[in-house]
Amino acid sequence: MSSTKTRQGQAAARAKARRGEPSPHDPRRLFAHALRILRRRDLTYAAIACAVAATVVGVIAVTGSNDRRPPIPDSRARPYTETDVCLLTGESGITAGTGGAVVWQGMRDASAETHARVSYTPVTGEQTVGSATPFLNGMLQRSCEVVLASGEEEVAAARLAAPEHPKVRFVLVGGTAVADDGGNVASVRADRAAVAHAVTAAARQ
Repeated sequence: MSSTKTRQGQAAARAKARRGEPSPHDPRRLFAHALRILRRRDLTYAAIACAVAATVVGVIAVTGSNDRRPPIPDSRARPYTETDVCLLTGESGITAGTGGAVVWQGMRDASAETHARVSYTPVTGEQTVGSATPFLNGMLQRSCEVVLASGEEEVAAARLAAPEHPKVRFVLVGGTAVADDGGNVASVRADRAAVAHAVTAAARQ
């Protein structure tokens, strides 16, 4: 019986060979089968890699959105020094066409040269020396190293305060320097270039 099955198997193999069908043990058939297995594995590995990549991207996006660190400052921003230059003006402030506007322009020019911080405070309400004094005191409490005064009442208030603050440099616009000013008072005309020069000199002392 076994010999009969063997002869039948051999006959079937010869018939397949005549029809051009490869044998199960044909090397070409084995090689094609191996390639199919490798392709399936490659697809599986590729799918796993994509899933891992998507997870990593999601984690980065979440953690990045919760980052509370302050943004990096613009490197083009002007680096200011610790010198504060403050202007005391009448109630018109630095409105265009006023003396305060000219002084402010000169202060801005000096700031570009020295990198000092500049600010201004208008005296509101009644325009008297007594009304200007509280505004001036507020500027001095903010540690203004250089104080400018523009306006008759403002200049008078600054002149009275100068002897009590020898470390503060006062620039009186339109005022007149006096002999007992203690050396910390300068007077300039209401001119943009003159103000810029005086502020630059005071900021560098």
